[in-house]
Amino acid sequence: MEAAFLITAFATLFVVIDPIGLTPIFIALTQGADARHRRGVALRACIIAALILTLFAFFGEAVLGFIGISMPAFRIAGGILLFLTALDMLFERRSKRREDKAEEETALPDPSVFPIAIPLIAGPGAIATMILLVGQTSSALGVAAVLGVLAAVLGLVLLLFLSAGPIERALGHTGIVVVTRLLGMLLAALSVQFVIDGLRNIGPLF
Repeated sequence: MEAAFLITAFATLFVVIDPIGLTPIFIALTQGADARHRRGVALRACIIAALILTLFAFFGEAVLGFIGISMPAFRIAGGILLFLTALDMLFERRSKRREDKAEEETALPDPSVFPIAIPLIAGPGAIATMILLVGQTSSALGVAAVLGVLAAVLGLVLLLFLSAGPIERALGHTGIVVVTRLLGMLLAALSVQFVIDGLRNIGPLF
């Protein structure tokens, strides 16, 4: 296994998953949660994302093809789901729902599966990247190396997620509100880009 391939694989997954960029989104999505709840969300999100990306690494195109879903369609669906999350962040619908249910529920909503694990960590880009990286190697050692690189990147994601508490305290309430709105705009733009890329990859419709 060439070192150049491992470096390229790590750099590609790191850029696509973007642990640094995900951290403020994680803070916004778990705003108001205590440290224990936040740790649980971080662990579940990373474990679920790892399982999904590993599944697609082995069975990627076969799984999608078996149920009749193309990668462009998968990318478009991911973009739409991400756009709904962006709307929640922009208009503080998530905060309002929490306030409305505060007297009825003692636990905060759990965003570990959606939208953190899917589609923020294991999004269309990360899934496509895993399929392509595994496709570039034909040996079991190569596949194991790609999975090791994935584990390293997700380890960085988890490490940054676990440091969310100090980061949130440094930003303060006003800072979190500003960051949440800004990231909502960025997520909306990213979701639209997912849809555009999916439509572009479909090709002529007629």
